[in-house]
Amino acid sequence: MADFSFAVALRAVARAVVPTRPAERISSIFEFWPWYVFYPPVIAQWIFLMLRHRSVSLPSLANPHIEGGGLFGESKVDLLSQLGPEARKWLAPFTSVSMSAKCNSPGHDLAEALAAMSAAGLQFPLVAKPDRSCRGAGVRVIRSTQDLSGYLCAFPRGERLILQQLAEGEHEAGVFYARRPGETAGRIVSLTLKYFPAVVGDGRSTLEELILRDPRAKRIADVYLERHAQHRKRILASGEVFRLVFAGNHCKGAIFRDGNAHVTPAMEARFCAIARSIPEFYFGRFDVRFASLVDLKRGEDFRLVEVNGAGSEATHIWDGEARLFDAYRTLFRQSRLLFEIARMNRKRGFRPTSLWTVFQLARRQLRLMSRYPLTD
Repeated sequence: MADFSFAVALRAVARAVVPTRPAERISSIFEFWPWYVFYPPVIAQWIFLMLRHRSVSLPSLANPHIEGGGLFGESKVDLLSQLGPEARKWLAPFTSVSMSAKCNSPGHDLAEALAAMSAAGLQFPLVAKPDRSCRGAGVRVIRSTQDLSGYLCAFPRGERLILQQLAEGEHEAGVFYARRPGETAGRIVSLTLKYFPAVVGDGRSTLEELILRDPRAKRIADVYLERHAQHRKRILASGEVFRLVFAGNHCKGAIFRDGNAHVTPAMEARFCAIARSIPEFYFGRFDVRFASLVDLKRGEDFRLVEVNGAGSEATHIWDGEARLFDAYRTLFRQSRLLFEIARMNRKRGFRPTSLWTVFQLARRQLRLMSRYPLTD
C-alpha cells in the first residue's frame, strides 16, 4: 500500500491558499450525481419563472450586450473585446486565431497562430482554448511550437480559438458577481477556490493504481485516465508529483471549495470596478488565477483569464462540505436574481434574444464541444 492518499495531496496544496477545515469530507453526497438527477428542481423553478415573467428567453437580458446574454455559446473573444481599461489591466494577454476551413496546409494555420502570438507579444507557455465552449472543454496548456501544431491539427476546421498567456498564479478562483440595473455597485455573491489534485508516486504503483486506490479519485477515474491515457501504466518515482488536471472546472476533475468567508470589501470593490468597465454587464463569473489568497483578498496581484455571462453558476455549492439543501437554496436565489435583473433590463427597453437564436447557440456549442481536443 502506498503511503500516499489523494486527500493528503489535496490538503498539501490547499494549505498554500486556505487552512483545511477539520474532519473534511472527501465529497458531498450529491457532488457526482448526474445532471438529470441533480438539476430537475432547478429546471422546474426556471419553468415557473419563465411563465411568471411571460418569456422563455428573458435571462438573455441579464447582460444585454453579450450574445444571448451569455447563456449558451457566446463568443469569448467578442465578450473580452468589450472589456474597458479597468478590466484590461487585470486580463491575461490573449489573441485569437481562425482555423482555415479545410486542412489542405497544416503549416498555414501554425504560421498564422505564431504570427498572431508575435503581434500580441505572447510567448510559450500559453493556454489554448475554444472561442465557443463551456465547462473547460478543449482547454490545454501549450508549451512549444510542437504542442501548438498538434492542438491546431486536432481543432475543428473553420472555428476560432484563443491563445492566452499562461497566468503565473498557481491557484484559481471563480468570482461570481451581480448588480441590479441602477445600482452604483454590485457584490460578489459567490467565491469558489479551486484546487488541482495531484498524485504522488511511491516507486511501485502505476498512475492508474494510484488513482484507483483513492476513495475520491476513483469516483471520477474515467475522467483522469482518459486525459492521461498515455501515462496510465507508468510507474511514478517515489515522491514524483503528477498533476491530474489543469483546467479549473469541476467536471474536468478540479476540486472546489467554498471561499465566501474570504470575500473582503477591497476584493468586492475591485471586481465591481472590473464589471462596471464592461458595458451593461450585470450577472456573471470572473475566473482568475492568483498566487496568494492574501493578495486576492486585497484585490491585488491576480490575472483575469475568463468572463462568463448569464449561464454562470455559483460553483461553491460543489464544496465537499456542502449540504444538498443549501446548494438548492443557493441556486434558487441565483435564478430569482437572474430573472429579476433581466426583467429590469426589459423594463429599460431592451428586448430578449429570440428563443430560436438561444437554441441555435446552445446546439452549436454542444456540437463543437464533442469535437474539441481533450482538456488538460
